[in-house]
Amino acid sequence: MPLEPAHRPLPGLRQMVADAGGPYLANALIGFIFAASGPVAIILAVGARGGLSEADLSSWIFGAFFINGLITLLFCTLYRQPLVFFWTIPGTVLVGPALGHLRWAEVVGAFIATGLLMLVLGLSGWVRRAMQAVPMPIVMGMVAGVFLRFGLGLVFAVRDDVWIAAPMVGAFVALSASPTWARRLPPLIGALLVGAVAIALLGKFQPSGAALQLLAQPNLYAPEFSWRAMVELVVPLAITVLVVQNGQGVAVLNAAGHQPPVNAITVACGAGSMLAAMVGTVSTCLTGPVNAIISSSGERHRHYAAGLAVGVFALAFGLFAPVFTRLMLATPPAFIAALAGLAMLRVLQTAFNVSFRDRFTLGALVTFLITVADVPIFNIGAPFWGLVIGYAVSRALEGKDFRAGG
Repeated sequence: MPLEPAHRPLPGLRQMVADAGGPYLANALIGFIFAASGPVAIILAVGARGGLSEADLSSWIFGAFFINGLITLLFCTLYRQPLVFFWTIPGTVLVGPALGHLRWAEVVGAFIATGLLMLVLGLSGWVRRAMQAVPMPIVMGMVAGVFLRFGLGLVFAVRDDVWIAAPMVGAFVALSASPTWARRLPPLIGALLVGAVAIALLGKFQPSGAALQLLAQPNLYAPEFSWRAMVELVVPLAITVLVVQNGQGVAVLNAAGHQPPVNAITVACGAGSMLAAMVGTVSTCLTGPVNAIISSSGERHRHYAAGLAVGVFALAFGLFAPVFTRLMLATPPAFIAALAGLAMLRVLQTAFNVSFRDRFTLGALVTFLITVADVPIFNIGAPFWGLVIGYAVSRALEGKDFRAGG
């Protein structure tokens, strides 16, 4: 079995606590707050647009944090590296259009099938080959297409509720313009705080009058396996996890001097996705931004302790998912739209840069246009067809780029 061996000896509890002190705990807190702000807003925006109930969203958030928090604790301990797992943001966005014509049970079935595919790839050792099958510019053309609506959503939020969205944008820009302040207070977190103050001053916080349960009681969903959901979601979801998310996470950790176990990570994403799907959570992935934050400073051999701290924070957040879901849903739609749009800005910028930088640009453009058009064919969503048709066009008209090594 091509799984990378665990690091020996495993750290004891006393050593974990000692290694987690000082800047490592601070980095862990910043990374976790990042994950619990904009990315959660994306789940709420996608789910609300797709007609999911508050209970569905609370269950989704429970799985995203609690189950992935357990995986994070396990892998940071076994491999003594900062290996934080959360959920795929591009995959979450992909689910949005699918909810317009697929039943939730069909989407859950696609989550399970995606996890099984990744599990097989991880156990077989074919992961690296699979990650290189579709050129990155074409993949990022699809990502740019599905993320574009969040960039537009940010513009519409400023138009629809300027006194909430505009101060958030102003805070984000001001903090981003100052590297010193951005290190002290990440721009996305600053935007969240400014938005919360604006909501309080304007009296627009409107919690539901329904009874609130404190601890999570996740729903268990019976999956439905339909061919249209399999074709539309499984391959794009697997690509967003293995190529976009895991690829970014592995690159971040390599740059910090770590050697992430790619096959074991893929197995964890596969098994975690299948488990999380049962409570209605999108596929598990190795996070890039959070791992970048917790490995940005300090001694390399202590970075794993920051990952452990993130895992503990995630467990607590997941346990109280109903409370956080209710709080977020009580805010105006413009607040969630602005927070989600700001969280996507840099990712959308990167997607455009990679798609149209040098090679495979025509295939990436075709993929982008088909994805943005959002016209399903045979009741299968546009992101899948964008990949297929963009790849075919690139094969036919950009052969020199393939011959140059993809």
